[in-house]
Amino acid sequence: MPGPDTRVVEIRVAGLVGTSGETLLDAVSTVDVAGDGLGRVIRPADRLRRPAPGPVLPALGRTIPRTLEGYLWHGMTSGGAAKATWALLFPFSLANVAFWMLPPTPPGRRLPHVLGAVCRGLLRVGALLLTMLLMGQLAATALDLFATQCLAPGSGCLPVIPDVLRSVPTRIAVGVLPLLAVIFVLHRISSATWAVHADGDLTGGPLRMRADPETPALRCLHTVAALASVALLLLGGPFQVPGDVFGAVVWLVTLALVLAVVVAAAIGVDTGRFARPGVLAFATLLVVVAAVRLRPGAGPLPGTNGVVEGLGAALVAVTVLFAVFLAPAALLARPGWRHKPRRLRPWMGGWAAAPVLALAGLLGGGFGAGLAEALRRLSGADQLRVPDTYVLVTVLWGAGLALAAVLGVLGFAVAVPLRRLRRGIPEIVELMEHDKRQEEQAAAAWARSAWERRHLHHLALAVASAMSAGGAALLVLRFGFGLVPGWFGPLSAIGVVALGALAAGLLRVVYTAARTPQRSRHLGALADLVCFWPRAAHPTVPPCYALKVVPELAARAREHLADPGTRVVLSGYNLGSLLTIMAAARLTAELPEADLERVGVLTAGSPLQWGYQRAFPALLPQEALEQLFADLDGRWRALCRGTDIFGGGVTTWRHSVAERRLHGVGFLPEGGCGPVSAKADENGVLILGGDHWLPDPLRGPTGRHRWAPGVLKHQDYVVDAEWDHAVAMAAGLGKPSGGEQGLLFGDFPGKP
Repeated sequence: MPGPDTRVVEIRVAGLVGTSGETLLDAVSTVDVAGDGLGRVIRPADRLRRPAPGPVLPALGRTIPRTLEGYLWHGMTSGGAAKATWALLFPFSLANVAFWMLPPTPPGRRLPHVLGAVCRGLLRVGALLLTMLLMGQLAATALDLFATQCLAPGSGCLPVIPDVLRSVPTRIAVGVLPLLAVIFVLHRISSATWAVHADGDLTGGPLRMRADPETPALRCLHTVAALASVALLLLGGPFQVPGDVFGAVVWLVTLALVLAVVVAAAIGVDTGRFARPGVLAFATLLVVVAAVRLRPGAGPLPGTNGVVEGLGAALVAVTVLFAVFLAPAALLARPGWRHKPRRLRPWMGGWAAAPVLALAGLLGGGFGAGLAEALRRLSGADQLRVPDTYVLVTVLWGAGLALAAVLGVLGFAVAVPLRRLRRGIPEIVELMEHDKRQEEQAAAAWARSAWERRHLHHLALAVASAMSAGGAALLVLRFGFGLVPGWFGPLSAIGVVALGALAAGLLRVVYTAARTPQRSRHLGALADLVCFWPRAAHPTVPPCYALKVVPELAARAREHLADPGTRVVLSGYNLGSLLTIMAAARLTAELPEADLERVGVLTAGSPLQWGYQRAFPALLPQEALEQLFADLDGRWRALCRGTDIFGGGVTTWRHSVAERRLHGVGFLPEGGCGPVSAKADENGVLILGGDHWLPDPLRGPTGRHRWAPGVLKHQDYVVDAEWDHAVAMAAGLGKPSGGEQGLLFGDFPGKP
């Protein structure tokens, strides 16, 4: 029971897009009290910039002292020119995310483990080919389009460049040196990491991620592969043997090196700590030798088409093989989720990693094609030529954008109104709102957000799958029959414009981010999503911030729990909710029972159930979440709005309305899941299991909280009076049982 010395420490964890400390704590100003600059622990500040206590917490008929802290981690994903360039690594990050989307392997069965190992090996090979494709495309742009064609004497391209730079050695150096610089930067990015100021790690157990021990080896393999792709283009491509003996020997050695790197990535062979510098030096030497012997002619380099087409075809083949082997792996894992409702099953039955890998390849190829087309058009020289397959890429992206537009119109114009009528959304809203106009606003926003949470991933995966199938058909049409239909013209024009705008716009955003720090905050929204995962399939991605945030959050909670009168609530908004849940899971495994009883979790606007739990079933299994809810004895509270597109229900599902009550199935404090029900209180809040469904718009100002009118959707959860009520329940100062939830408010005298 809480005594007179009881106090609550609420540690809020930021979500997306560089949330400021003032916004996170809902304070006028904040001040740092701990952290290292990248992971900052803040508190509200008084007028003298001293840490101030937070607002008191109403509970048990009295006020409980509350210390309000916040953990800001956005310095790891945004801010500064270096982090702004991470936006260019998005295709690599997608390939890395696909690794964590693989279905779980049932224990004690050999075949699923073999299939899982094959899928992981194919993912690593696909990620390696993606690196080679990027460098091959950059080499085609720098060496072929610019150094060979544009800087050729008498070409008329960029006449401002003096003739002294158009000699053969200078032209080759101008093309090769930037490529070596890019490879060096990518290698440095892959070796960047964050210092963790906490004990322990994240290995083992449910809800725990681990850094892949093969990452240093993968880093070396990707750097060698990037160097080898540049050397192959300089040597005439993988399908044409140089005419001289020395060139043929170098060509064979380069091909053998590429094959060895692919095999090492597939089986996960460590290159050796002391062997890596020698391998990197040897690959660099191959590039230098190939560049010295190159004597470009009047036209394009002969190896450009071979490198781009060969790497593209290899990536397509590996993606198809990955999709084929992933299908039985997903089927063998199906008994683990067959009994669950559809809204809790993995996306596409656990097969979603295949279209994600395909989308990574499509984006990688599209970025290269768009950049080359944009530079060719900006040069003003019509005689410049790009690889022939770029026509197929532009047609594919033109058709893909057209398909996405059609599906989007059908979804939002037709499916959303039908869902509003069919799913009984007005009945749910009627329980929460008391004004007819507000009911109409809430019902419309609820229907739209519910459709997006349920089907937006279907749209994205359908477009990716359709573009993959279309790409295969185009390859057969182009190389099997040698046909390029005339109606490809309009689609190609759309694709050229879209890819050119994509490449030019992305480069412009990165440039302005280096000059304007606020611009990089917008890029941080993208980085926050993909940088959540440790390096596994692709090393050239930004370092994972979760490996730093989670142990430091747990350490901060243990520091406060050293005071026996202190109760700690980890509250996470948006993506921060995943960090708090993982930190709570870490604490349940480390703390004694007496200390664990003083720990609670609050999530708000969390994408856990509809997004991350379904996309990453091996990392976030429902059984582990049920166990966490039981270990906390129900002190896991989740604030959610039906109008929130990004967040939704976390601990309950199968919602229905009967007899003026909301019914569903959810996690139970005693373990497992079962039926729960709720009746709206005087403020329209429905506490269903661990979920607190909030009315949106708010019913009216309370006079004790900041007021925010209109439909709030994903914004401003802290303005609702239910935030304090949920914090008190998470701190064990209320009754978070799983039965008749509508009666809880009467048992909570301190609720405003």
